[in-house]
Amino acid sequence: MQDTQFPRCARLVCAVLTALSITGCQRYTKQPLDLSAHRSALTKRASDQESIANFLDRLNKQGEPAPDHVDLTDGISREEGEVLALFYNADLRLARLDAGVALATAENAGRWQDPVFGFDGAELLSPSGPFEFGLTLGMTLPISGRLDIEKALADAAYKAELCRVVNAEWDIRSAVHAAWVRWSAAEEHSRRIRQTLMQIERIESVASQLEGVDEITRVESRLVHAEVTRFRSHVIEDDLRRRGLRSRLLALMGLPGDADVMLLPELGASVMAERALPIERIIDCNTMLDVLRAEYQVAEESLRLEIRKQYPDLDIGIGYGSESNDDRLLLGASIAIPVLNANRAGIAEAESRRARARAEAETTLERLIIDYARARSQLTAADEQLAIYEGVLAPMLDEQSREVAELLELGEVDIPLLLETLTRQQESIGALLALRVERAEAAIEIARLLGPDQPVRPTPTDKPTATDSTQPEGGDR
Repeated sequence: MQDTQFPRCARLVCAVLTALSITGCQRYTKQPLDLSAHRSALTKRASDQESIANFLDRLNKQGEPAPDHVDLTDGISREEGEVLALFYNADLRLARLDAGVALATAENAGRWQDPVFGFDGAELLSPSGPFEFGLTLGMTLPISGRLDIEKALADAAYKAELCRVVNAEWDIRSAVHAAWVRWSAAEEHSRRIRQTLMQIERIESVASQLEGVDEITRVESRLVHAEVTRFRSHVIEDDLRRRGLRSRLLALMGLPGDADVMLLPELGASVMAERALPIERIIDCNTMLDVLRAEYQVAEESLRLEIRKQYPDLDIGIGYGSESNDDRLLLGASIAIPVLNANRAGIAEAESRRARARAEAETTLERLIIDYARARSQLTAADEQLAIYEGVLAPMLDEQSREVAELLELGEVDIPLLLETLTRQQESIGALLALRVERAEAAIEIARLLGPDQPVRPTPTDKPTATDSTQPEGGDR
């Protein structure tokens, strides 16, 4: 083949296009998964004061409820535990990474399609036959305006992911608070049941002495021994439950279940003041409703895109070729005519998805209103029961316990009365702690449903913190 058969300019065009196609592509970088290193980092989380302090500064700058500083050396308080959960919780980490995926899509949405280069060649077999070829370069001109809507759709999807992060953060705060209350109640119950066991063991010692001098019968002595055995079994069972609650609480904070950290018990939960318009507050501030609003906007943009897809884009192509040693300049254009398909199926599906998104938001509001009424009723009932236990029953049992202790000191022993008193007292303590937990959970649920005092409204310009080797899990919006 001679240069006259395949012009030098054509070869130059091929070389340039090939170089552009190569330089425009990204390169793959291998990044192996090292779970052993992650395990090592997991055990050091509670001691990473610097990263936690930086994250706390971002929370304070965003106006979110958080302590002024975090000092984990003197024990972890409930508020500090919430900060740890926001920083390390596994579900929050995945939610932020999902937002990062949506951000990557949004940043690259609405781009033109790559041009298409084509080459056709034919070698005629006759001795004097020339080499015929054609070079074409085609591209699509988005005259329909579809790309702008694709960008808007990607931005709406990213905003929905940010709203999911906000909702997950608010929910994890409530979950940590509730778990903290349950663990604190278990700690207090464990302490009290051990005190009761010590008192019963003291009665057992006295009963053994009285049995030796025939002051009580063997049946009464066995009753005491059986009660001691029963309480020791309860102590083991109670300790197992307490450790399980502690492990679940540590897991919410993103710490290993066997982490050697000191948690500071906090049994109560403040009750938000009664609001004149609680349903309006739920509509305005509930974080789940913010997610559904964002998802509805995604459905709106999806419908708008499907409708715009009815309008065609223009495909054009230019080229250069040679046939029978005659050079030719090629030009072509094509456009679809939306008369048969017109994207009717896509539009119908998008309309159905929008109706589904609207119904989900409305039915969720209905459920939230019911949940709020239920939580308020639970709080009222717990307050009424606590007034009875704390005002009447608990003081009565405490007084009786003191009188029993005085009788023991005087040597006047009524075994059935002592055992009945201690048993009733322990049952009363368990019921009282359960009521406090129930009241706290109701207050926490009310706060969760009403949403934050300063609602966070993400925008497509917000970005989740990038994750890297120095900060693999933390981040903010």
